[in-house]
Amino acid sequence: MKNESYLETLSVQLGQLLKKQGKTITCAESCTGGWIAKVLTDIAGSSDYFHRGFVTYSNEAKHQMIGVTEASLQKYGAVSEQIVSEMALGALKEAAADVAVSVSGIAGPGGGSEEKPVGTVWFGFAQKHSTGTVNITTKHCVFQGDRNAIRLQSTAYALETLLQMLS
Repeated sequence: MKNESYLETLSVQLGQLLKKQGKTITCAESCTGGWIAKVLTDIAGSSDYFHRGFVTYSNEAKHQMIGVTEASLQKYGAVSEQIVSEMALGALKEAAADVAVSVSGIAGPGGGSEEKPVGTVWFGFAQKHSTGTVNITTKHCVFQGDRNAIRLQSTAYALETLLQMLS
Protein backbone atom coordinates (compact mmCIF):
# COMPACT_ATOMS: atom_id res chain seq x y z
CA MET A 1 0.00 0.00 0.00
CA LYS A 2 1.29 3.42 -0.93
CA ASN A 3 1.40 5.59 2.19
CA GLU A 4 3.87 7.78 4.10
CA SER A 5 5.73 4.73 5.41
CA TYR A 6 6.14 3.40 1.86
CA LEU A 7 7.47 6.79 0.70
CA GLU A 8 9.98 6.78 3.55
CA THR A 9 11.20 3.30 2.57
CA LEU A 10 11.65 4.43 -1.05
CA SER A 11 13.45 7.60 0.07
CA VAL A 12 15.89 5.66 2.24
CA GLN A 13 16.64 3.24 -0.61
CA LEU A 14 17.07 6.07 -3.12
CA GLY A 15 19.30 8.03 -0.75
CA GLN A 16 21.52 5.01 -0.15
CA LEU A 17 21.82 4.44 -3.89
CA LEU A 18 22.66 8.08 -4.60
CA LYS A 19 25.31 8.13 -1.84
CA LYS A 20 26.83 4.88 -3.10
CA GLN A 21 27.03 6.29 -6.63
CA GLY A 22 28.22 9.72 -5.46
CA LYS A 23 25.35 11.49 -7.24
CA THR A 24 23.15 14.43 -6.40
CA ILE A 25 19.46 14.82 -7.17
CA THR A 26 17.06 17.69 -7.66
CA CYS A 27 13.37 17.94 -8.43
CA ALA A 28 11.06 20.33 -10.22
CA GLU A 29 7.54 19.85 -8.94
CA SER A 30 4.19 21.23 -9.90
CA CYS A 31 1.18 19.10 -8.86
CA THR A 32 3.10 17.40 -6.04
CA GLY A 33 3.86 20.79 -4.49
CA GLY A 34 7.23 19.81 -3.05
CA TRP A 35 6.20 16.39 -1.73
CA ILE A 36 9.08 14.63 -3.51
CA ALA A 37 11.60 17.06 -2.01
CA LYS A 38 9.94 16.66 1.39
CA VAL A 39 10.23 12.88 1.49
CA LEU A 40 13.80 12.97 0.17
CA THR A 41 14.83 15.47 2.84
CA ASP A 42 12.96 13.65 5.63
CA ILE A 43 15.96 11.31 5.67
CA ALA A 44 18.83 12.31 7.96
CA GLY A 45 21.97 12.93 5.92
CA SER A 46 20.04 13.76 2.74
CA SER A 47 22.10 16.95 2.33
CA ASP A 48 24.83 14.64 1.00
CA TYR A 49 22.79 14.12 -2.18
CA PHE A 50 19.96 16.68 -2.17
CA HIS A 51 20.96 20.36 -2.29
CA ARG A 52 17.90 22.08 -3.75
CA GLY A 53 14.57 21.57 -5.42
CA PHE A 54 12.05 23.73 -7.25
CA VAL A 55 8.32 24.02 -6.65
CA THR A 56 7.18 25.53 -9.92
CA TYR A 57 3.43 25.49 -9.52
CA SER A 58 2.64 28.32 -11.92
CA ASN A 59 3.70 28.65 -15.55
CA GLU A 60 5.53 31.84 -14.57
CA ALA A 61 7.58 29.93 -11.98
CA LYS A 62 8.39 27.19 -14.48
CA HIS A 63 9.70 29.85 -16.86
CA GLN A 64 11.53 32.05 -14.35
CA MET A 65 13.08 29.41 -12.10
CA ILE A 66 14.02 26.60 -14.47
CA GLY A 67 13.84 28.07 -17.96
CA VAL A 68 10.76 26.40 -19.41
CA THR A 69 10.01 28.40 -22.55
CA GLU A 70 6.85 30.45 -22.75
CA ALA A 71 6.38 29.18 -26.31
CA SER A 72 6.32 25.57 -25.09
CA LEU A 73 3.87 26.40 -22.31
CA GLN A 74 1.53 28.07 -24.79
CA LYS A 75 1.86 25.32 -27.40
CA TYR A 76 1.74 22.19 -25.21
CA GLY A 77 0.25 23.29 -21.88
CA ALA A 78 1.85 22.74 -18.48
CA VAL A 79 0.75 19.11 -18.25
CA SER A 80 2.68 17.64 -21.18
CA GLU A 81 5.69 15.60 -22.18
CA GLN A 82 7.46 18.65 -23.60
CA ILE A 83 7.10 20.65 -20.39
CA VAL A 84 8.33 17.92 -18.02
CA SER A 85 11.32 17.42 -20.32
CA GLU A 86 12.15 21.13 -20.11
CA MET A 87 11.49 21.13 -16.35
CA ALA A 88 13.86 18.20 -15.71
CA LEU A 89 16.60 19.67 -17.89
CA GLY A 90 16.21 23.13 -16.36
CA ALA A 91 16.29 21.79 -12.80
CA LEU A 92 19.34 19.67 -13.59
CA LYS A 93 21.14 22.74 -14.90
CA GLU A 94 20.05 25.20 -12.20
CA ALA A 95 20.85 22.81 -9.35
CA ALA A 96 24.06 21.52 -10.97
CA ALA A 97 22.82 18.03 -10.06
CA ASP A 98 23.43 14.63 -11.61
CA VAL A 99 19.81 13.49 -11.61
CA ALA A 100 16.52 15.37 -11.85
CA VAL A 101 12.87 14.43 -11.65
CA SER A 102 10.05 16.70 -12.77
CA VAL A 103 6.32 16.29 -12.37
CA SER A 104 3.33 18.19 -13.73
CA GLY A 105 -0.23 17.02 -13.56
CA ILE A 106 -3.87 17.57 -12.72
CA ALA A 107 -4.53 16.52 -9.13
CA GLY A 108 -8.10 17.81 -9.09
CA PRO A 109 -10.77 17.98 -8.11
CA GLY A 110 -11.14 20.52 -10.93
CA GLY A 111 -8.97 21.42 -13.90
CA GLY A 112 -9.40 18.26 -15.91
CA SER A 113 -10.64 18.00 -19.48
CA GLU A 114 -11.59 15.22 -21.86
CA GLU A 115 -8.07 15.29 -23.29
CA LYS A 116 -6.36 15.59 -19.88
CA PRO A 117 -8.65 14.21 -17.16
CA VAL A 118 -8.05 14.67 -13.44
CA GLY A 119 -5.29 12.27 -12.47
CA THR A 120 -3.21 12.89 -15.62
CA VAL A 121 0.43 13.28 -14.60
CA TRP A 122 3.59 13.62 -16.69
CA PHE A 123 7.06 12.87 -15.30
CA GLY A 124 10.48 13.79 -16.61
CA PHE A 125 13.70 12.06 -15.54
CA ALA A 126 17.06 13.53 -16.51
CA GLN A 127 20.43 11.99 -15.83
CA LYS A 128 23.80 13.59 -16.53
CA HIS A 129 26.55 11.15 -17.46
CA SER A 130 30.30 11.44 -16.90
CA THR A 131 30.69 12.25 -20.60
CA GLY A 132 28.56 15.37 -20.10
CA THR A 133 25.63 13.99 -22.07
CA VAL A 134 22.16 14.09 -20.57
CA ASN A 135 19.47 11.46 -21.06
CA ILE A 136 15.85 12.48 -20.57
CA THR A 137 13.05 9.97 -20.20
CA THR A 138 9.39 10.88 -19.86
CA LYS A 139 6.51 8.89 -18.44
CA HIS A 140 2.77 9.45 -18.43
CA CYS A 141 0.26 8.10 -15.91
CA VAL A 142 -3.39 8.55 -15.11
CA PHE A 143 -3.99 8.00 -11.40
CA GLN A 144 -7.33 7.51 -9.65
CA GLY A 145 -8.60 8.96 -6.40
CA ASP A 146 -8.93 12.31 -4.72
CA ARG A 147 -6.36 15.11 -4.82
CA ASN A 148 -4.27 13.70 -1.98
CA ALA A 149 -4.31 10.17 -3.45
CA ILE A 150 -3.18 11.44 -6.86
CA ARG A 151 -0.34 13.44 -5.31
CA LEU A 152 0.72 10.49 -3.14
CA GLN A 153 0.71 8.10 -6.11
CA SER A 154 2.67 10.63 -8.18
CA THR A 155 5.33 10.98 -5.48
CA ALA A 156 5.62 7.20 -5.09
CA TYR A 157 5.83 6.69 -8.86
CA ALA A 158 8.60 9.28 -9.16
CA LEU A 159 10.66 7.61 -6.42
CA GLU A 160 10.04 4.09 -7.77
CA THR A 161 11.11 5.15 -11.26
CA LEU A 162 14.23 6.88 -9.97
CA LEU A 163 15.21 3.71 -8.10
CA GLN A 164 14.76 1.62 -11.26
CA MET A 165 16.64 4.15 -13.37
CA LEU A 166 19.65 4.31 -11.05
CA SER A 167 19.86 0.57 -10.24
